[in-house]
Order: sequence, then structure tokens, then C-alpha cells
Amino acid sequence: MSTNNSFDKILQDQLDERKANGLLRSLVSYNDKIDFSSNDYLGFAKLPQLKSSSELPSGATGSRLITGNPAIAEETEKLIANFHSTKAALIFNSGYCANVGLFSCIAQKGDTIITDEFIHASIIDGARLSNANRHKFKHNDIADLEKKLLQAQGKKIVAVESIYSMDGDEAPLKDIVALCKKYNAILIVDEAHAVGIFGEKGEGLVCTYHLQKDVYACIYTFGKALGLHGAVITGSETLRDYLINHARSFIYTTALPPHTYVQIQQAYQLLPTANRKALFALIDQYTTAIKKIKNISFIESHSAIQTIIIGENNKAKALANHLTGKGFFAKAILSPTVPAGTERLRICLHAFNTKEQIDLLLNEVEANLNK
Repeated sequence: MSTNNSFDKILQDQLDERKANGLLRSLVSYNDKIDFSSNDYLGFAKLPQLKSSSELPSGATGSRLITGNPAIAEETEKLIANFHSTKAALIFNSGYCANVGLFSCIAQKGDTIITDEFIHASIIDGARLSNANRHKFKHNDIADLEKKLLQAQGKKIVAVESIYSMDGDEAPLKDIVALCKKYNAILIVDEAHAVGIFGEKGEGLVCTYHLQKDVYACIYTFGKALGLHGAVITGSETLRDYLINHARSFIYTTALPPHTYVQIQQAYQLLPTANRKALFALIDQYTTAIKKIKNISFIESHSAIQTIIIGENNKAKALANHLTGKGFFAKAILSPTVPAGTERLRICLHAFNTKEQIDLLLNEVEANLNK
């Protein structure tokens, strides 16, 4: 057996083990199904206004520090900074790149990064690369966060999501801000699942609660409610300059194509008039309906992300497959993405869903799980 084939066998054995444990991931397509899974909460990804028709070049031809910094890039960053009432902004190629770049360079050895236990993997990966001390606090548990702050050394950095991607619940931002002030820590908030949804104009929860001066940096992604691609970090001019010089996922990657900045500007211009009222009406309908369903574990949430805890990988996949057969696409989320025992069906509600679709979906869920 050749060396390549031998190595393939090692990889295949590991894949077979994952399959036996119900952990094997695979790619799926849902184009012909009713969407209860995507992060396109406002339906922006389907808007003809955001489809690229620009005469700008199709590629950036280099990193932002070489040839990939057209004037429209910095113009877009200024627009975003103004929208979120902050000093400066820096665009990255994705939310993952933004978080890995930020957290890998914002702290050094001897400093401490403290994250909610349910924080996104991109922040975990960035923190690991920083060589800083790392602590987790129990999900949304202020008392446990205080314990971790008491143990922290060096610069203290706290990181949370305003809306959590798997549970859909909200961080107690005001309480966390107060605690960070008490212990001289900076707070970084990932607003990926709040931008576009919360706030008078869709600015997110930090702006909604007027915490811009209390939060050191925010991460806003464009691949969810804005229906596009990329992400931005907002904060001070000093932070922006520091990231340009130290964030490796910004420095050493080809920049976004110029026409993408046109689309980002168009999406931000559309946000104030987006149909958030329709979305929240559907959220209210869903949350009211599930209160009448017995013997099924739902996580309480007032966001577009709703969760049904199944508690076992194969059962979660079986429910998702059943729904697919009925014309719905709702994704099963398996361990280790979520803790073992909390495997789930993650349901995302959208402004383009209908009340009838929600009723049909929940009827199928109830019939399948309570049979």
C-alpha cells in the first residue's frame, strides 16, 4: 500500500468512527425546501437590489495592504462606523476571519480572555492563537463571570455574543458592562445574529441599549441578516490601526472584490426600512404556539433563532430528515458543535416565512416527537 493510501486509511478510520457515533457531517442542499434554517432573517439574500451589477472589477487582485484597497472600501467602513455610532470600522472577509484576527492579536501571553461557554468557535480559535490565559464562564451567568474576573491576570478581555447562535437567547449586556467596569476589563460583543434584527434601524443590541461607549469592539457580519458576505469590526481609530498591523487574517488574505462594497453599502441603506415588524410577528406566533405543545423541550428565545432540544444525534438527524421529506429544511445541530445531550433542531424564522408554514412545521415536529 502506498504512503498516500495508508494515510487515507487513517483518515477513513476516523471518519468511520464519527459515523458510528452519529457525528459524521455532510453537505446538503435545500433549494426546493421551505427555508427554516438559513440566517437570511430579512430575506436580503434574495433582493434584486443587492445582486451585483457593478462595473467594478470582479476581483481585488491582492490584500488590502497591497492592491485590494479601493477607495470604496474605506468609504464603506466610514458609512458602517456612522451607522453603528462608533469611531472606526475595518472590514474582513468573513465573521470567522474577523474573530480569529481580532482575538489572536488583541491579547498576549500573560493577559486573560474570558468568554461565555457558548461563544462561537471563531472566537475560541482566535483566543487559542493569542497564547493568552483563557477562561470560560457559565452561559449568561454574571456571578460566574465575576469569579473568572477575580482570577484574571494581565489585560482582561471579556467576549460575548449579543444573541447566541445556537440557543437564540440574549446576553445580559448591561450587567456584563457593569461588571467589566468594576474589574477594569474591556468588553467585545459579537453582534452577528442581532445586526439587522434589533434596533430602530437594525443597528444591533449594543446600540439599542446605548452601550457604544462601554463596549470596546463589536463584530458585525454581513452573511446573515444583510444577505451578503464578509464582516466588520468596529471600535476606535487606534484599534483599527492596530488590526491593520497585527491581524494576520486581514494582512495575509486577498481582499473582498470591489463590487462587494457596493452591495454592503446598499444593504446598510436598506436596513432602516427592512420588514422587522413582520419578522417579530412570526416570532411571536411561534413562541405562543410552542407553549401549547407538551413533552417537547423548547429553548425560550425572542430572537429569530428558535431551538428544539432532542438530546441525541441520531434522533435529531431523524427529525430533520423527516421534515425534509415533508418539504421543510431545518438543520439538526449535533455534538460536538453543541454539548453532548443538547443535540437539537435549530429553527430560523424569516420575514418571508408565513404563519401557515410555521403552523405546518410545528404540527410535523409535534407529530414526529410525540408519536
